[in-house]
Amino acid sequence: MDAPTSFAVIALSGLIHASFQLSISLVTLLSGHAIGARTSAARTTRMTIAFFAGVVTMTALSVLFLWYVGPQLFRHTVPTIAWAVVCGLMIGLGIAVWAFYYRRKKGTSLWIPRSFARFLTDRTKATKSSAESFSLGLVSVFSEGIFIIAPASAAALALISFPAPVQLAGIALYTVTASLSLFIVIILIAAGHKLSRIQKWREDNKRFLQFAAGSALLVLGFFLYVNTVVASAVTNVGNM
Repeated sequence: MDAPTSFAVIALSGLIHASFQLSISLVTLLSGHAIGARTSAARTTRMTIAFFAGVVTMTALSVLFLWYVGPQLFRHTVPTIAWAVVCGLMIGLGIAVWAFYYRRKKGTSLWIPRSFARFLTDRTKATKSSAESFSLGLVSVFSEGIFIIAPASAAALALISFPAPVQLAGIALYTVTASLSLFIVIILIAAGHKLSRIQKWREDNKRFLQFAAGSALLVLGFFLYVNTVVASAVTNVGNM
């Protein structure tokens, strides 16, 4: 896989990551509770920035971990079976996102178990400091690991054959694109946009976001399958 293709895969993987909504749900809940508790605007802004920093940190650490593990397992060449596993995971998760990412009721309730959702809600409402907000940001990324693992793995595998500086640039690209949607929401909140309007937009467009995320996973999964697994098989047949 050449450099332009690899970086396109990384960018799309990051955008798929950005389409997941748990971090956005928590930051809107955090801001809404702070406003309801008459917390000062400056303190609310500090808490949301700390939350964002936690999300960015955990996102970068996740990709760094996969980037570190990949070369230990595969050295400088990713075997076809590894790409096949990642492609299968992406296709399966794409179908899962279509099927149940949002609960089938009004609002923007997500797929996570109700007991864990209550824990996150209670933890968010109890958050009073920037340190707690930062920790909440870390947890929000970890909590969606089941969906994030596929695009993050694709990005990490796409970087294995490149020099270290290029790999670090790819990790930075993934982290920036993956955090883009949350960054936009935080900017809107800081600019004074009503949380009710942001939430209404999310509710009105949740099915589109769900369809787009699932479709992007499927498209990227099929593309990588053709570009790696099928291409490798064709090359092997041609060399016989």
